[in-house]
Amino acid sequence: MRVAVLDRDSCQPRRCVKECQKFCPKVRSGDETIIFGEDKKPIISEVLCIGCGICVKKCPFDAIKIINLPEKLKSQETHRYGKNGFILFGLPIPRVGEVTGILGPNGIGKTTAIRILTGKLKPNLGGEETEWKEILRYLSGSELQKYFKRVIDGKIRSSYKLQDIDSLQKFKGTVSDFLEETDERGEIKKLTERLGLEEVSERNISDLSGGELQRVAIASCLSKEREFYFFDEITPYLDIYQRVRVAKIIKELSKEKSVMVVEHDLAILDLLTDAVHVVYGEPGVYGVITHPLATRTAINQYIRGDLQKENIRIRDKSIKFEVHAPRSNVNLAVLKEFGRIYKSYGKFSLEVNPGDMRKGEIIGGIGPNSIGKSTFAKILSGVIEPTDGNIDFDLKISYKPQYVKGDTELTIAEILAPFMNPHYETEFINPLRLKSMMRKKICDLSGGELQRIAIVLCLSRDVDLYILDEPSAHLDVEERTMISRIIRRFIENKEATAVVIDHDVYLIDLVSDRLIVFSGEPGTFGRTNGPLDMREGMNLFLKELNITFRRDEDTKRPRINKLNSRLDREQKEKGEYYYR
Repeated sequence: MRVAVLDRDSCQPRRCVKECQKFCPKVRSGDETIIFGEDKKPIISEVLCIGCGICVKKCPFDAIKIINLPEKLKSQETHRYGKNGFILFGLPIPRVGEVTGILGPNGIGKTTAIRILTGKLKPNLGGEETEWKEILRYLSGSELQKYFKRVIDGKIRSSYKLQDIDSLQKFKGTVSDFLEETDERGEIKKLTERLGLEEVSERNISDLSGGELQRVAIASCLSKEREFYFFDEITPYLDIYQRVRVAKIIKELSKEKSVMVVEHDLAILDLLTDAVHVVYGEPGVYGVITHPLATRTAINQYIRGDLQKENIRIRDKSIKFEVHAPRSNVNLAVLKEFGRIYKSYGKFSLEVNPGDMRKGEIIGGIGPNSIGKSTFAKILSGVIEPTDGNIDFDLKISYKPQYVKGDTELTIAEILAPFMNPHYETEFINPLRLKSMMRKKICDLSGGELQRIAIVLCLSRDVDLYILDEPSAHLDVEERTMISRIIRRFIENKEATAVVIDHDVYLIDLVSDRLIVFSGEPGTFGRTNGPLDMREGMNLFLKELNITFRRDEDTKRPRINKLNSRLDREQKEKGEYYYR
C-alpha cells in the first residue's frame, strides 16, 4: 500500500508546475500520476505512483512524502484529511470502568481519534464523505460498532477536555460562573477544593495563568454527567503535585465511568491508566493506532521503539535511562558561587540559599507551581533584580523563559540564519525535524514547534550559562527525550553550565547532574535547597510529595509506586523515595 502526502502550505506550484511533471517517470510514460487541483497544487495518484522517490528528493520545499505501508493497513483506514492529506488507521477502544491511555508523538492523529469517538468528527474511511450505515458496516462485529451505534442513538454522551485550553478564555465571566454552567453532577464545590481553585473562583477566566486554566478545564470536564470522559493532555502547566492530584481524581471517576486520556508524561500515564494504545507512524503523514496493551507493556515497548505484537520498529534507538546515580561532579571546576539572595513580590517572597554551579554540569530545578522557580531563573539571568543580596556573575547568559511568544512575522530560516552551518544542522536542525519547517513564520507555529525553536535559539548563543525554564511544555515523549539528549551532549562538549527547570520527572532524570529543590508554601514563600546530588534531591522532593519512585526492571525508567503498596511502604521506611 502506498501513501502520498502533500504539505499544501509548503507547496509552491507556481515555481515548479512543469518541473513536478518532469520528475515523475509515470507522467513521462503517459500515465497521469500527477494532476493539478483547483488550487493549482499537484494531486498524486497513489494507485499509479511507483514510489521511486524522485519527486520527494527533487522538491525544493520538502512538501512531498511518499510512504510504503503494509497492504493489511488498507482495510483499517479510518479517516483522511482530503486527497494526499494525513491519514489515520484504526481507533482506540473506550472501556467502561477503566482509564484507557493513548501514547504517541505530536501530529500522529491522537486528537483526531478522540474527536471521532466524541462524535465531533465523522470518519470518512479514507475517502470522501461517508454515511453512518457504511461506517457501521465497516466496523461490523467489533466493540466500536456497538459504541458508535449508541453514539448515533444518543445513548452515549461524552465530556471532552480540549488540548487547546486557551479557547476557554473566550468566556466572559468568572471561574465560578463558568463552572456553575457546566456542573451537572453537583460536584463543583468538591472539585474546586480538590483542584485548589478556591482562590481564583471570583477571577475572570481571561485573567488566569496556564496552570489555573488547565485545572478549570479539567474541573469543567469532570463536572458534567456523561457516560464517557475524554482528556486531551492533563499535565501541561501543572506541577507534579497537581498532576498526581488530578490523576487520583480521574482514577476515582473511572470506577463508574469510561475514561480515555492522551498524555505525554509517562510517569502520570503509568500511574493513571489500566491499558494503553500506542500510536506510531510519521507526524503529519499517517498514524496507526495499535490494539490496547497493559500499561507497563505499552510504555516499555514504546520506550524501546519495538512493538512486538505488530512486529514493527517505530524508532531507530531506544530511550535509555541511567541505572545508577548520576556521575559525581566534585572534580569539575566551579563556574560561579552565589550567596544568600532574597526577593519579595507583595505577598510572595523567595529565599535563595548559597550554592555553586560547575562547568560541564546541568542543574535541574524542581518543585510546585508558584514557589519561585521562574523567579529564580529570572534573577540568575538578570531579568529582575533581587530585593536583597547580589547576583554579580559577570557571565554571558542565555535564557529561555517559561512562556514563549511567537509574535514576529519572520520565518524560522530568517531567525536561525546567523547560526546555520553543517555542524549546526547536525546538532540541532536534523534531530528536531526542523528542516521541513524552515519557511514557516514564527507567528504561525504551534506550541510544540515554538518551544523547539526557543530551545534551539537559547543553545545557539555562545555563553557561559544556559537557563531553560520548562523546556518540556507542549513537547511529546520523543521530543522531550531528544531535547534532553541535545542539552546533555551540548553542555558536556562545550563545558558550559545549564540550569533546567521543569515538572517532567523523566526529563529531569535524563538531563540533570544535580538538583535544586524548591520548597515552602506556594503563593506565599519559597526557598531553595541545594544544588544537591540527584539521590538526595529527589528523596527530599518526593518525600514532600509523599510518593515513591522505583526503576522499571526492563527499561530502568522511573515508575511511581502505588500508594501504600508493599514497595511504597518499604521505600518510605528506608527513606529511599527515588532510586531503588
